[in-house]
Amino acid sequence: MGRDRFKEDREFDELNSVNSTAQINERKRIIKGLIKRDTKIIAKNESQKKLIQSIKNNEVTICAGKAGTGKTFVALALALSLLRKETNRYNKIYLVKSVTTLKGEEVGFIKGELKEKIDPAMWSFYINLEKMILKSTLGSLIAQDIVIPFPLAYIKGSSLDDCIIIADEVQNITVDNSRTLLTRIGSNCKLIVLGDTNQIDLRNKSESSLDVVLSLFDGVSNMGVVKMSDEDKNVRNPLIDVIEDKYNDYYKHHKTNGNGNGKKQQLNS
Repeated sequence: MGRDRFKEDREFDELNSVNSTAQINERKRIIKGLIKRDTKIIAKNESQKKLIQSIKNNEVTICAGKAGTGKTFVALALALSLLRKETNRYNKIYLVKSVTTLKGEEVGFIKGELKEKIDPAMWSFYINLEKMILKSTLGSLIAQDIVIPFPLAYIKGSSLDDCIIIADEVQNITVDNSRTLLTRIGSNCKLIVLGDTNQIDLRNKSESSLDVVLSLFDGVSNMGVVKMSDEDKNVRNPLIDVIEDKYNDYYKHHKTNGNGNGKKQQLNS
């Protein structure tokens, strides 16, 4: 009886594996029909090289870098390239982001279906993707659940298999929620976590998880931690470096003075 049951279980698992492989192959066929050319990725600085290598070699990559360093673009380009390859089982890309808005810029309740409500938070992903593929192609990938916008608020309880997860703006995720995010990885899953410690929009900045996860998982096997260098050349617009430096100087001055009205006084000086 025991042997018969074991044989049945094994045959069931084998059948499921065959069905799963057939489904993956069909999805890959659809993906290659939509993304007709491989996405070429050329690193523009040493930090981007490290990020590319980490994503290729690890199941989880956690990357911090200032605005304009190209971390989101690189992650998306590599995800599209991996999605198209037949040598892996990745057949979905989940785009994950907190719906935290800029401080003082909340828009309140938004009418409409879930997609209409979360789309504004996903625009930064879409803008980058449209630099690599046609807008109509992106629309088709979303319509066929190959590229899936996934607000962090709905990720609890999910186990995501055969996919690439890109979580951006993680500086706006609390430590507890980062734990929920990092434990969503299933089988054949690659997770890429991105953020910028200079752009925390949480009311209590000390709740930000980015510095915490960078420290916790540095040196952990199969998890890569990449801290993009402030010395790397900006890949978007040279003025961004100037703007960031000016703001960093301003905040350092404000922190040193410890004056509650320091922001106003410094700006008027």
